[in-house]
Amino acid sequence: MIFLSASIPNQKDSKYFETADLFAIRDAVRALATVVIPYTNLVWGGHPAITPLIRYVLTTMDINVHDRVTLYLSNFYQQEFIDDNSAFGNVILVDSAETQEDSLKKLREQMFTENKFSAGIFIGGMKGVEDEFELFKHYQPHALLLPVGSTGGASRLIYDSQDSSDEKLLKDYAYMSVFKTLLKDHLNS
Repeated sequence: MIFLSASIPNQKDSKYFETADLFAIRDAVRALATVVIPYTNLVWGGHPAITPLIRYVLTTMDINVHDRVTLYLSNFYQQEFIDDNSAFGNVILVDSAETQEDSLKKLREQMFTENKFSAGIFIGGMKGVEDEFELFKHYQPHALLLPVGSTGGASRLIYDSQDSSDEKLLKDYAYMSVFKTLLKDHLNS
């Protein structure tokens, strides 16, 4: 089982937006879904910029993949749910808390305590990706951590903070090949 944390940085937050490569984020998400879904479950929290990319990948596959994706959504955002969410058969709705921050923490903790992940992939993003990285490390201490630094944003900051990050995650934009290589021992797990 593989966890994906990804988002597209907002122009209003220069800390993340200045290094973000929007094309790389899109390509990395699509490549990851293409590599992972035929072999094992891909789990993510439903970001409205990422979920449509994964839905698109599903439409290109000629296999029954609905048991290979799990989408977590917080009811805090129920008024903002996108139509793409309904394309997935395995959607976990998490009750909202009093605040947005508490609702997100509740969703993330539920994702990380209900599942055993062999790897976590971090692509682009802002503060939420950094928060997920820290919680993921706490709840999944034996999982492989892959911050895709070449996509910029939060994942670049995470990549730069890690001593053992593979250089492919910073310099190689052939994401299909990168994920096939780095995840080869984590598929079918």
